[in-house]
Amino acid sequence: MKHSLLALAIAILALNSCKEKPKEEEKKFISVLSLIEKQVAHIDTSLYPIIKIEYTDSLHKDTTYINRENFRAVAKDFLDIPDLSEQKVARKYKEETMYDNLLNRVIIIYSLIKDEDMEIKKQELQVTPNIATGDQVNNIIINRVINNRDGYLEKKMLWQMDKCFQVITTTRKPGEKEIITTTKVTWNEDGNQ
Repeated sequence: MKHSLLALAIAILALNSCKEKPKEEEKKFISVLSLIEKQVAHIDTSLYPIIKIEYTDSLHKDTTYINRENFRAVAKDFLDIPDLSEQKVARKYKEETMYDNLLNRVIIIYSLIKDEDMEIKKQELQVTPNIATGDQVNNIIINRVINNRDGYLEKKMLWQMDKCFQVITTTRKPGEKEIITTTKVTWNEDGNQ
């Protein structure tokens, strides 16, 4: 009897120690990358004139037309962001949602939980809610920071759906002056689709 109680006690301890750790809850974030990919695919098949305007330190202005075939390369900063729909990426971010009465928009912010090895510190969606026609994403804002011994690089990126995007790049190399470059690419700013 003592041996069977001892065996039973050992079996219970073994079962308790073999229990799986509770699974981390799966995060269901909106894929900002796929929204931008859809925009790029639309522009690839459109007839919009694509214009690129560059400013350096608010002084030098350079305006060029971009071929549709080259648009993807010009938009590469937006196309190499991590996909928040992948769980290994989503685990590194937290989600905050708020409503802005002034803008009449829902703002969804995905920001890094820890300042790890990720360059993308924040991805933000501004959405206009509409029950009749469905919610409409208006703007995507992304913040990328690289800070290492070679210097400091920050890109503040704004994508206005169906219209344009803008990237403000701030670079600071050790012992050198800070340079701010603004690149704006437009294709449908008048809103005709």
